[in-house]
Amino acid sequence: MKKELISFSLKDLSEELWQSCPEAREILESSSSLHEARDSFFKYLNDLERHYFNIYSTERFKDIHIAEKHIAKECIRVLKNIIRTENEKLAGFSALSKLCAIARNQKDGLEDVSEGFLLEFIYLFRGIQGKSNMLSKCSCMLSLKEDAHAAITRSRELDKYSASLFGSFKKFKTGLDANLISRREQNKEEILDFFRASEADWMNPVWQLKNVINDHRIISRLTSLDKDEMDGLLAAEKFRIPVQITPYSLSLFNREGRCSFDRAIRAQVLPTEYYCDCVASKRISGESLDYMGEASTSPVACVTRRYPQVAILKPFNSCPQICVYCQRNWEIKDLARGQVTGKMLKKALNWLKNNRNITEVLITGGDPLTLSSGNLHWIIAQLSEMKHIKRIRIGTRTLVTLPFRINYPFLETMSRFHEWGKREICLVTHVESPTEITPDVMSAVKKIKSLGMNIYNQQVFTYYNSRRYETCFLRKTLKLCGIDPYYTFNTKGKEETADFRVPIARIEQERKEEARLLPGIERLDEPVFNVPRLGKSHLRAWQDHEPLMILQNGRRIYRFYPWEERLRIADDYLYTDVSIYDYLKRLERDGEKTSDYESIWYYY
Repeated sequence: MKKELISFSLKDLSEELWQSCPEAREILESSSSLHEARDSFFKYLNDLERHYFNIYSTERFKDIHIAEKHIAKECIRVLKNIIRTENEKLAGFSALSKLCAIARNQKDGLEDVSEGFLLEFIYLFRGIQGKSNMLSKCSCMLSLKEDAHAAITRSRELDKYSASLFGSFKKFKTGLDANLISRREQNKEEILDFFRASEADWMNPVWQLKNVINDHRIISRLTSLDKDEMDGLLAAEKFRIPVQITPYSLSLFNREGRCSFDRAIRAQVLPTEYYCDCVASKRISGESLDYMGEASTSPVACVTRRYPQVAILKPFNSCPQICVYCQRNWEIKDLARGQVTGKMLKKALNWLKNNRNITEVLITGGDPLTLSSGNLHWIIAQLSEMKHIKRIRIGTRTLVTLPFRINYPFLETMSRFHEWGKREICLVTHVESPTEITPDVMSAVKKIKSLGMNIYNQQVFTYYNSRRYETCFLRKTLKLCGIDPYYTFNTKGKEETADFRVPIARIEQERKEEARLLPGIERLDEPVFNVPRLGKSHLRAWQDHEPLMILQNGRRIYRFYPWEERLRIADDYLYTDVSIYDYLKRLERDGEKTSDYESIWYYY
């Protein structure tokens, strides 16, 4: 069996680098200066690009399939970006200079580069020469002939795509799995015994909130924790970082310890030691945790605005369950301190009332369903009196962390203000794992849908749900259960959430190679990157973002262009991604077959 490149040593990769493109080594080795190397390399890339799409080119270029030429064109464009002096200045690093040193076997050539750095250029060098090897992995050539045989052949090929999907789906479960239901029922009984509570208490959202679990001693008594999980909880206690888990959510944990079916659920609420150290360090240094720059997009307290017709209203600064990677971790507090003053809230509502350009309000926070039904009713009633507000969205995770909150008082409020043709009330939730979809969640969804209300899901694409076809399985589960996939968010680039982050290339790969195999009605979600201060940037378009540099540790630097750049002059945003190599090695340690992800290197 051929050894995978990610298993090569640094020395072996350096040899593979020049075997991938001897011409590149010759150019870099023979140049007398960095300036000469840059000019010669640009000429080489321009000549390649011209030959690929020139009808008078030699047979060597004519015989390359257009799909391979397309990959070559992408790689040429990326390499041109990387060797530009402007981008070297922006990045504070010259990949070209480092490649020159490696090509000349200089002492410091391989001194501070990672395997990820070399792999990025191995794949780029293969790509520019029309030797990506990606097409060899295709099972057959798509025929466009118009005859019965071609139709049958094509149908069989589509069958293989479906078989690939269904085969991968066997690795995953939903929370409707009979075995999971049984095990979680046992967990529930143990939790009720611990709290000396009844079934009626369990179904009562007030009881659930009153007994939110934030003590590592209680958590470890009710479920087995791995060492890293306990270390994280101890660090959270040390640095006073709030941890909150509803008894209901704790019942979804695997009682015997972390497993493939609850890892995403645990990771959301159990902070790592690294996360806690980063947050504490930023607090001490005075560095802002406000990654999205919401302080600069808040025209009045409790309101955030990044788009022309949409505003965010935040009436409560806590949640029944706090997500570790929350973009608002800088302002999320424990339940006892999450209250927003009535004066602040009234001022925010007054601002919304007087701004008739706002047609849609997202009530979020924190989680607004932590509020009492009376308080929530009052807020929605105030917004409903504003004739220019045509849609009220309620952003909440209680659907999966506290489904019993979808009770009669809440539903009565929704039915009163949701008026066909006049005003829409809808829910936007946040399901990360199909195992979060339980019978209790299904019951809550049915109640909401019976009112004619829509429910949308915003998934954060994290390491814990990024396995091959995992998000596809989630989409299918959501849609069958009455929840529409809405957005797939690239994980925020905050330093403290490094454990969750995946390369941008992986979310692009997922969309192109996996989501595209689903029926269109199941892949309604759009993959996006949330640019601080400016808002969402689509991740499928070159005109919205481009790679500028590959750092010595294998991390790509991207430039993002704001969504409104064609409407006004707007500054760009530079983002340093996580290393593809590090991501693949982590998958490998977790038992994934990394060859299934190899095309990730050709997504930019």
